[in-house]
Amino acid sequence: MSRQPKRGDRGGPKLRWYKVDLHLHTPASSDWEEPGVTYLDWLRTCRARELDIVAITDHNTVAGIAAIRREIEWLTRLEQEDRLTEEERLRLEEWRNLANEILVLPGFEFTATFGFHILGIFPPETSVRELEHILLQLHVPPDKLDAGTTETGASTDVLTAYRVITEAGGLAIAAHANSTHGVAMRNFPFGGQTKIAYTQDPNLAALEVTDLESRSRRSTVRFFNGSKPEYPRRMHCIQGSDAHRLTADPRNPRRLGIGDRATEMLLPEPSFQAIQELLASKHFDRIRPYRPRHRTIDHLEAARAEGPNQVQSFHESASKRGGRLTAILADICAFANTDGGTVYVGASARKGKPKGLPNPKQVQQEIQAAMAERLSPPVEAKFELVHSHGVPVLRISVEEGDKKPYCVDGSRFYVRNDAETSLAVRDEIVALVMESLGLEPGKTSAPSPPPSAEATEKPPSRRRRRRRSGRGSVNGRREESAEGPSTPEEPPAPEQDDPFYLPQDGVEIVRVEERQGTRFYTVRNLRNSQEVGNVTRKGARKLWNYAIAQYEDHPVDPDSVQWRGDVGMVKVEKRAGKLRYDLVRREGDQVRVFYGVTAEGMEGPWAQFVQAEEADRESSR
Repeated sequence: MSRQPKRGDRGGPKLRWYKVDLHLHTPASSDWEEPGVTYLDWLRTCRARELDIVAITDHNTVAGIAAIRREIEWLTRLEQEDRLTEEERLRLEEWRNLANEILVLPGFEFTATFGFHILGIFPPETSVRELEHILLQLHVPPDKLDAGTTETGASTDVLTAYRVITEAGGLAIAAHANSTHGVAMRNFPFGGQTKIAYTQDPNLAALEVTDLESRSRRSTVRFFNGSKPEYPRRMHCIQGSDAHRLTADPRNPRRLGIGDRATEMLLPEPSFQAIQELLASKHFDRIRPYRPRHRTIDHLEAARAEGPNQVQSFHESASKRGGRLTAILADICAFANTDGGTVYVGASARKGKPKGLPNPKQVQQEIQAAMAERLSPPVEAKFELVHSHGVPVLRISVEEGDKKPYCVDGSRFYVRNDAETSLAVRDEIVALVMESLGLEPGKTSAPSPPPSAEATEKPPSRRRRRRRSGRGSVNGRREESAEGPSTPEEPPAPEQDDPFYLPQDGVEIVRVEERQGTRFYTVRNLRNSQEVGNVTRKGARKLWNYAIAQYEDHPVDPDSVQWRGDVGMVKVEKRAGKLRYDLVRREGDQVRVFYGVTAEGMEGPWAQFVQAEEADRESSR
């Protein structure tokens, strides 16, 4: 069914919000829950829920799409032969009216190996024969093509399914990715590299998630925001109803009806191509969970619920007095040098009504003028006005730059580490320069030639190539004399194919040297594996200072560690608004210590400590 333009679609590329539900079943799915429902009833419900774009995604079948098309084709033929009854004429007219109001995209929900579910969604003109051919390519047995069941026997692996769907002109979307049968579900016993591949593959257009509205620090959207070294590709996240019935089950609220968990997309027109282009773009602000008109979306409150972090900061004003404008420029510079991020001006991270900006346009002009004058090289940023509690707040979006290092006033280089913007120290500046030149640490050769057109859009930066080797500390300590480093026996090499062998944030003290009565530390940032030397306790940043203080004042006793195999937890406490874990890993006779790790940095074997802590908090309530 091809939707015709409706009121407001004409008149150029003006964008508007469309209500979209790309995960809907019909009576063609064997687990459809409401017997006696017709396909016309199904589409009537889509209209009643004010959906603009829907996709039919039955389990491993396109029988529902075929049934709809057969009925319309049959009624059209009767009309041409002047054989329509009055009831048939009215039904055909209703089909056409609905097709003019709603874009219906054909597709399916494919069951890949290990039971993972993948949505394949295609242009409206795609024929049933083409769709069935794709399902056959994915090894759905011919005798199961009309069954509409999740059980198809041996099928195709996840990555091949993404590729086949994409090469056929469709959109591959990971269905309910964070939930049952999802490729990013928690606690599924597959390796970290597999999870990375399943969620970062270039043929994957988006993740469908069930927690798009969540403000949790562990929400799927936040996890895949592009700031994690092992997940550098920021993913578009949508939500779908996964409806197996017209209306929600009153006895089980989780059994949603059509449109109960829809997405809004800001598009130039309601078309498959517009959705395809949006999901291939970096316009992450053009997708949001649908809320009824009486429920407004407060973007600032959602951001404040997360608080300051690696990719987000807050400033109540941009006045030059007190250095607030300079602090904003420092954050912009740091985001460009690190992972990109968003700066909110006119609000603190505290709860309650924000202060707002009395003249946001003037503030924007002042910030832009200061950026042009004081930032080098130039940094591109997107300025938007958002409203919260009736007051305007400026939102500045900054992408990770490709001309690092960026600096303020010609000499001040800033980097972002968790919720802290700091002046870069020598080793960090060197790393930024080497990254810009395409060099690895220790190399002095010319940079590699640029990648081919077949390669990914942006070559991975050094921060994304984690080094998982390196010597650990003996019982939390390794000291060096003034004459040079000690050379203890090399520990066993870590598993190179395990991206979660180490936590993904926090710091590790890798060396310490005493010179003229002062201890100088080399600290490894676990987020990007950069090592920074010549750090002293007195001059260290917050997290580094904490790690050095713990190292000096509270050395780790292996007998006091909560061990679970070769990994363990020393303690957990809330600091700077977050739970932070001090963790250890045993490598032979040595114990490596990782300080200030957050829940977001704990995957693989480390996740068990987060789960245990959450269980303890629940039981204590």
